[in-house]
Amino acid sequence: MSRLERRRRRRSTPQRVAWALVLVVVFAVGIALGQALDDNPRPASTITQDRTFTVPPESATVTVTTP
Repeated sequence: MSRLERRRRRRSTPQRVAWALVLVVVFAVGIALGQALDDNPRPASTITQDRTFTVPPESATVTVTTP
């Protein structure tokens, strides 16, 4: 092997290791982000309200006539 081929191999191995580390870090960040989003989901858009309405009694006027 010539010196040039040896240099290329030496450069490529550390470069491959660096790329592998970058991919592992990106993968780990993706998993962490997914877990964070799963732990704290968005609240549902539906809001339920429970209220009790009371209707006041009807007031009636009674007229008494005597025949």
